[in-house]
Amino acid sequence: MLERYHRELLNFLARQVNDRETAADLAQESYVRVLSAQHSGQAVLDMRALLYRTARNLLIDQHRRAGLRRHDDLDAIPEDRHPPAPQHLQPEEALASQQVIRAYVAAIEALPPRCREAFVLHVFDELGQAQVARRMGISVSMVEKHVVRGMVACKLCERRLRQDAHTAPGPLDGAA
Repeated sequence: MLERYHRELLNFLARQVNDRETAADLAQESYVRVLSAQHSGQAVLDMRALLYRTARNLLIDQHRRAGLRRHDDLDAIPEDRHPPAPQHLQPEEALASQQVIRAYVAAIEALPPRCREAFVLHVFDELGQAQVARRMGISVSMVEKHVVRGMVACKLCERRLRQDAHTAPGPLDGAA
């Protein structure tokens, strides 16, 4: 039954893609999909309509794939016209980020040990102040004081970084 539509479908697809071999491949795939649907027990009321709908969907898929592959060869583009890497992957930005992280780590490490422990448990491990107090065997009030002291140290670190940014561009001066 499907054989009677083969030449008609092939001609239709050949007009669409302007390539007889591609049209034959698309026709073949259309037949495979329609026969699979038929063998899976799906009722096919209008074989020709399903065949053409399947072929059109395959054409659309092929067109989308071709659109995704259409681009200039990077080696053919002069180096000065290459697209830049994302800002966060630029060497200067990566170095500045590492320096900022090191500055914050140094500020936190400079805190007294018990203060640092309470601050890290609360801020980085996301424990509540009551949980930190129980874990460390201190009062909630003392945890609050440790956390505030850690926050103050981080704010001072941020200010220093901003002041340094005025003399050398970095991520905190708005250049990012």
